[in-house]
Amino acid sequence: MPRVRLHVFYAGRVQGVGFRYAAKQAAAGYEVTGTVRNLNDGRVELVAEGERAELETFQDGIREAGLRRLIRDEQVLWSEASGEFRGFEIVR
Repeated sequence: MPRVRLHVFYAGRVQGVGFRYAAKQAAAGYEVTGTVRNLNDGRVELVAEGERAELETFQDGIREAGLRRLIRDEQVLWSEASGEFRGFEIVR
């Protein structure tokens, strides 16, 4: 299966509540690589690469990690994977 890139912008009460750490912890249970970081406008940006089905399950895993109630909106973009990531990290 080809690898793809998932790029999500989360809006809501997603900063200062452990969102990035929960996303990183959730990533450990999936075959994904990428980053998660806070943006200056109050959103959280997640970039992950892997097989599409695995990434879709990872998205559900993030919501089910207790974060669903904090997310007001998700802007989701799909593209080709670049292969630039070697793990899943929090970027500051």
